[in-house]
Amino acid sequence: MPSSTLLILGAGYTGQALARLLAGKAWQIKGTSRSEIGAEELRSLGIEGAVLAAENFTAAPLDDVDALLVSVPPDDRGDLFAHRLTGKPKRLRWIGYLSTTGVYGDTGGAWVDETAPPNPSNARGRRRVLAESQWLDFGREYGIATQIFRLPGIYGPGRSALDEVRAGKARRIDKPGQVFSRVHVSDIAATLAASLERPAAGAIYNVADDLPAPSADV
Repeated sequence: MPSSTLLILGAGYTGQALARLLAGKAWQIKGTSRSEIGAEELRSLGIEGAVLAAENFTAAPLDDVDALLVSVPPDDRGDLFAHRLTGKPKRLRWIGYLSTTGVYGDTGGAWVDETAPPNPSNARGRRRVLAESQWLDFGREYGIATQIFRLPGIYGPGRSALDEVRAGKARRIDKPGQVFSRVHVSDIAATLAASLERPAAGAIYNVADDLPAPSADV
């Protein structure tokens, strides 16, 4: 029998990659979608899928959950789920929030790491910073190891430059000095799995490869 339960709020491309990695490793995986079609797709992948709208969310579904991965875009109030939580879920011991390296804003070409302060240059980035702080505050208040994973452009099976070429959607962005960071979805999943094994409360990780490149080169 599974010894631990992971709930993925917004079990899309990245969440499904983590579910595949944890398959057979004593984890029961639950995932949410905004539609029944999406929930059915999750079930076909062996994930216990359910439809869940943020406005209907309560803390009750977390009482039988050991780990929570949040992969939903925020709005002007921050994370769609965090501000609806009150009290400590009974078993929850790990929270992972998938954010974006976009929170650093325009650095004028300067390199950043996890010690660089967020400086979002648009509303989207500011929402992410707010959502990050909401989950970190929640984790601190209730003693739950909460980690932030800032992601750049994600690629992998079905989502690569070659797939874009085949689909006729490829485009070149050729701006001198402009480079983009990327990460393969399997590397994100491996990072999340490692964090589940060895949580680090309050940790922030930039999950990116070490070869940023111009879009045209890719």
